[in-house]
Amino acid sequence: MHKRAKLTVVGAGPGDLELITLKAINALQDADVVLYDALVDKALLEYASKAEHIFVGKRKGCYAFQQDQINELIVQRAQSRGHVVRLKGGDPFVFGRGAEEMTYAAKYGLQVAMVPGISSCIAVPASQNIPVTKRGSAESFWVITGTTKEHKLSGDIHLAAKSNATVVILMGMSKLSAIVELFIKENKSDIPVAIIQNGTKEDEQVGIGTIETIESIVREQKLTNPSIIIIGEVVRHRNQIIQISHQYEFQNAE
Repeated sequence: MHKRAKLTVVGAGPGDLELITLKAINALQDADVVLYDALVDKALLEYASKAEHIFVGKRKGCYAFQQDQINELIVQRAQSRGHVVRLKGGDPFVFGRGAEEMTYAAKYGLQVAMVPGISSCIAVPASQNIPVTKRGSAESFWVITGTTKEHKLSGDIHLAAKSNATVVILMGMSKLSAIVELFIKENKSDIPVAIIQNGTKEDEQVGIGTIETIESIVREQKLTNPSIIIIGEVVRHRNQIIQISHQYEFQNAE
C-alpha cells in the first residue's frame, strides 16, 4: 500500500551542484518520482536513484509539458506512486510557480511541503563578487521578472528605474533594449550593469558595462539566456576587488 500522496517542491539552487541544500538532498533521496526543470543539473537526479525521473522543463517557448499538464501529472503520480518531488532551479517561490503547484496539489488532498533553494537573484551576483546591497551604494534591492505572463515588460521596472536601489532582473534579456531605454529616460546612462549568463556554472559568462554600453557588450560577447541582469552602483564592487587583489599581488611580487 502506498504512503499518503505527497508533493515536495524543492529548490535546486542557481546551478552549481554544491549549492543545493542538505534538506533538498534528503527530499530527493525519499522521492518516488522527480519532476525536474530545464535549469536543473541532471547530476542532482543521482540523489534520487530509486525514483522515476520526468523532464517537464521549457526553453524559449518550447514546452515539454504545459503548466496544466504538470499540475495534473503531479497529482496523478503522487496518487499512484507516493512522494513526488518537484525540482526547480533557484528558489521555487521566486518566479518559480512553486506556490501555484502546491495550491493545486493541496486541492486534491496531497500533503504539501516546500524546501527553499538558494535563489539565483542573490547567489549569481555574489558568485561574481557583486553584492545586492552595500553600505554607501545601495540600501535595498528589487528582484523583478523582465517579462510578465502577458509577455510584456514588467511595470515594476519603470518604478525601479526611478530608485537608487540595486535592480536584479530575471528573464529580461529579450527586453534589454526597453530596459535600457527606461534607465536612459531617468538620466542613468552611466549606471553600472552586469549581465551573467549560466551563473555559478562552468560555462558562466559575464558582461560588465553601463546602461549606455551594455547592449553593445551583449552583442560582442554573444550573451543570451539564461542570464541575470544586475543594475546599480554595487556592480563596481567586482572591479574594486579585482584591482585590490592585483595591487596586493604586485606589491608582494617586488
